[in-house]
Amino acid sequence: MSNVHMAWTRTICGRIKSDYRYSKDIVYNNFPWCNPTDAQKAKIEQTAQAIFDARAKYPDCSLADLYDELTMPPELRKAHQENDKAVMQAYGFAKDTTESEIVAALFKMYEKLVKIV
Repeated sequence: MSNVHMAWTRTICGRIKSDYRYSKDIVYNNFPWCNPTDAQKAKIEQTAQAIFDARAKYPDCSLADLYDELTMPPELRKAHQENDKAVMQAYGFAKDTTESEIVAALFKMYEKLVKIV
């Protein structure tokens, strides 16, 4: 789960109260994936594994514990930041690209995908 996908999720998802209602049909299946190079794909795989490795250091913690914004372990936060950076690069986004710019670019990609079908 990258910041790129979360930007899409925050825009597309329905909600039940304040919680996201993540639907494979509306959110996941319509998410415009980039076409990373083999090197970019390898980097994303490496950074994703680092997230799993950081989580594994805390076997007695729930995901709720690990992802508490105030107490998130520093190595897990860093692993997510590195993953976000790798995904941003694969999409061709600069590190200072705003969420609204990301969503606008994703909608352009989505529009191209829909025109092909």
